[in-house]
Amino acid sequence: MDSTAPIHCNGNGNSNRPLHVAMLPWLAMGHIYPYFELAKILAQHGHTVTFINSPRNIDRMPKAPKSLEPFIKIVKLPLPQVENLPEGVESTMDIAPNMVCYLKQAYEGLQEPVEELLKSSKPDWVFYDFAAGWLPAIARRLNIPCAHYNITPAWNKGFFDRPQHLMDSITLESIVSPPTWLPFKTTMHFKLYEFMRALESIKNEKTGEPDKFDLKKAYSSSDLFLLRTSRELEAEWLDYIADLYNIPVVPVGLLPPSMQIRDSEEEENNPDWVQIKEWLDSQTSSSVVYIGFGSELKLSQEDLTELAYGIELSGLPFFWALKNLKEGSLELPQGFEDRTKDRGIVWKTWAPQLKILAHAAIGGCMSHCGSGSVIEKLHFGHVLVTLPYLLDQALFSRALVEKQVAIETLRLAIVDEEGKSYRENAKEMGKVFSSKELHEQYIEDFIAALHKYRKPSN
Repeated sequence: MDSTAPIHCNGNGNSNRPLHVAMLPWLAMGHIYPYFELAKILAQHGHTVTFINSPRNIDRMPKAPKSLEPFIKIVKLPLPQVENLPEGVESTMDIAPNMVCYLKQAYEGLQEPVEELLKSSKPDWVFYDFAAGWLPAIARRLNIPCAHYNITPAWNKGFFDRPQHLMDSITLESIVSPPTWLPFKTTMHFKLYEFMRALESIKNEKTGEPDKFDLKKAYSSSDLFLLRTSRELEAEWLDYIADLYNIPVVPVGLLPPSMQIRDSEEEENNPDWVQIKEWLDSQTSSSVVYIGFGSELKLSQEDLTELAYGIELSGLPFFWALKNLKEGSLELPQGFEDRTKDRGIVWKTWAPQLKILAHAAIGGCMSHCGSGSVIEKLHFGHVLVTLPYLLDQALFSRALVEKQVAIETLRLAIVDEEGKSYRENAKEMGKVFSSKELHEQYIEDFIAALHKYRKPSN
């Protein structure tokens, strides 16, 4: 049976009838991809999805398998013109962090066309992202239930949207220390330099003030709180935010590679993959460090230089996916590639990350700890060396260090005897992250929740 073929509802149990879900992710490919994965999973179960975003972002998305195309309607809504937003910019990957405020203004300018679309299509649900705190009011006017679908773990909600009495007394010291206000213990916290760097990066280029999203409005205005996470990863945090917001909180699972739906035509004969595989095949099992930071993260020249020197000093075999280098914005230290050519590759175009991670030569990964990146790497049981840049990445890094599947020292994580327990723990966690049976159950429960909490008139 084709694994992408729709699974039609039969009217029994919780599959009462096919649902129609509208989705509006934030203008970032790191958000659009997991929304689209969930859209394909709903389509595979016989439900229809109206997927909304800007034209350029939609053109960047992978196509759905042909068997699912009848169930997914793609809607391109042009962004309104906004002063100071460069022409053609439609995603966070196209712009510096201190200019995201203008992208936010353009996103907010979609309110009228989104309302018209929802009014005419009358979906059973609308899923919205953290930046669309304005959407629940529209959904309420149209009597359409709305679900906030957040692609990051629940602990971010606990840290970034603390109860008001805690926000009133917040200090820098409390921000960079493990929280004392939770009903359970955790060592998770921000480091001072992480917090100050993040604060500096989001300051508006004109006003000098940090730009903010109204997270409280986005989180508390929904009828259902959906998260890309699982109870195996953070049960106590899920229970905490369910109490905090007093609305149903439903994990949809981690949407690991084993659950992701792709066209059956693989890139097995892609010349790039053939070349990469040939090199990986020549390496010792579990010896190579995979280094990749996704499409959104923009390393500074200083960070790139320091990272290159660290990789060189480690003496370990490595595969470094560094697409930004080809774009001409960054330069490696002089002579780096010549000095490391016998044990490493700097790959300067698109790299088939999942195929590389699945190869037996990979022994561990360096990661910025974005949610999608962590899920893919732990899916294969790889120990992580963490190098977070954004605050949500810093929290994921602390959580993984707390669970002893990640560490901040390269040789210790990959080869040293002291790091053996971390490598074993990562393999055990990989069994959870890669379990298709476990995550199929999460999807069943998620769809059941959509039936349970939708409004009768819908």
